[in-house]
Amino acid sequence: MKVLLLQEVKGVGEAGQVKEVAEGYARNYLIPKKLAVAATPAALKEHEQRQAAEKKRQAKIDEEMRELGKRISASSVTIRSKVGEGGKLYGSVTTADVSEAMEKQLGLVVDKRKIEIEEPIRHVGEYKVPVKLSKNVGATITVIVEGEEGE
Repeated sequence: MKVLLLQEVKGVGEAGQVKEVAEGYARNYLIPKKLAVAATPAALKEHEQRQAAEKKRQAKIDEEMRELGKRISASSVTIRSKVGEGGKLYGSVTTADVSEAMEKQLGLVVDKRKIEIEEPIRHVGEYKVPVKLSKNVGATITVIVEGEEGE
């Protein structure tokens, strides 16, 4: 029996694929668990329309995010933190700190989970920090870490 997979099924295939499976497997497992539907012409047409609408929606989001990405890449934020000897920070600069600085200094609200700091920032200096804006679009913001004398 041919089925259209709605979700990834281990050992069978990815979402959106049409696969030939045993009739009992399809009727007793895949279809009742809403992992697949019978691959009728109507179901295939509906799936194609859904994919086209999703592509169009994603293209619109990507275009908006490219504009935001240009603004972010042309900007920088300054974060002040207490430092000890040798420019070493007490603690570190986190994604939450960068997100908060972007909101206060630039007026841009970016979720801290979209900011990708590979290693915690623990020294004074200038850092390039990647920001994942959408599935296909990213930007890089310059983060300047300045020190305040610690006690």
